[in-house]
Amino acid sequence: MEWAGWPAVKGAFMEEEVLAQIASSLIKGQAPRVQELVQSCLDQGVAPETIMDQGLVSAMSLIGRRFKKGEIYMPEVMIAARAMNAGLAILDPVLSQSDVEPRGRLLLGTVRADLHDVGKNMVSMMFRGAGFEVIDLGVDVPEARFVEAMTEHSLDVVGLSALLTMTIPQLKSTIEAIVAAGLRDRAIVMVGGAPVTEAYALEIGADGWAPDAASAVDRALELMASRR
Repeated sequence: MEWAGWPAVKGAFMEEEVLAQIASSLIKGQAPRVQELVQSCLDQGVAPETIMDQGLVSAMSLIGRRFKKGEIYMPEVMIAARAMNAGLAILDPVLSQSDVEPRGRLLLGTVRADLHDVGKNMVSMMFRGAGFEVIDLGVDVPEARFVEAMTEHSLDVVGLSALLTMTIPQLKSTIEAIVAAGLRDRAIVMVGGAPVTEAYALEIGADGWAPDAASAVDRALELMASRR
């Protein structure tokens, strides 16, 4: 005679297996497969936050750790990030209709006069993969736009990016504009970009800096925890 609890146990095992397949497919950069599996999980009644945490976030966290250790490189990260975004395209509408709170909210942009977005986009992908809601202002963002967005949204982190030596001073002027508007205590301010150093970040009054996108997530979480 079959044990009465068997269907539930079998269902749990199937759910765990599909979530593992989502993670594996994301790591391999198989975007269509990730999308297919995420939709399948939703159709089977798996909670969207479970799919997010145990499927997408866990896999992207592993990608971040491997990248920091030098085990994989930017092309592999970008491919995995595209697969993650494919899954998020299915999940985001469902999550927005639920009461699930994001892990945090990040306001992100490349500062005024700088049109580079590769690094910024990488940071966005990593934060989204870690369960953050990301508000991306794009490139060439004037100080006033950052200030305006900070008044519009409840935020945990503000990320300022500069990729050119000539635009690094805009990091300082943006922070000064945030201070002048009386918004400095509303969120953690982090800065980054190839020419930016930790010493400069501290000099201009930023809360944090990170050498790469994966480290930026870890540093943001540390800073958020220290504020609680």
